[in-house]
Amino acid sequence: MPERELWESFFDPLNILASLGVGRQVVDAVEFGCGYGTFTIPAARAIGGVIHAFDIEPEMVRRTQAEAARQGLGNVRTVLRDFLAEGTGLPDASVDYAMLFNILHLEEPAALLQEGRRILKNGGRLGVIHWNHDPRTPRGPAMEIRPQPEDCIRWAQNAGFCDPLRFDLQPYHYGVLLRTRG
Repeated sequence: MPERELWESFFDPLNILASLGVGRQVVDAVEFGCGYGTFTIPAARAIGGVIHAFDIEPEMVRRTQAEAARQGLGNVRTVLRDFLAEGTGLPDASVDYAMLFNILHLEEPAALLQEGRRILKNGGRLGVIHWNHDPRTPRGPAMEIRPQPEDCIRWAQNAGFCDPLRFDLQPYHYGVLLRTRG
């Protein structure tokens, strides 16, 4: 991860979350790979319940937890966990929204999407953002592993999601919003 200030300069979290339907209608949510809490903290302010913020890096969990405490947010539950290897540990059908932001360039995106599907309630929503497939973006994974929106949609549909909506989150990202079947 780059330094926090540089990282956060690439996003407009409030507009991205609003575009992808993160608001009071969402009770509980999960973020896979919370990083610095760039999206965790504003999501915690927007939703009606708890946001479960997972990361494999102890420093990222510590920073997100510290920022939530500094801002007096009691609805952020940070979790140090290898959610790819171990899953989230959350019960089936227990959250309304899952955030997969800048993470689907992993070797096995299907496993992550299946875990998201498992923990989402019927009709729950999945928000995906990723770096545009453009080598001029200032960051992002190598182009050969960077997914395009069509990839994310196909993977998500194979995992049990439907009704994809695509968003242009300029200058550097795209978004996809899907829901669970049922």
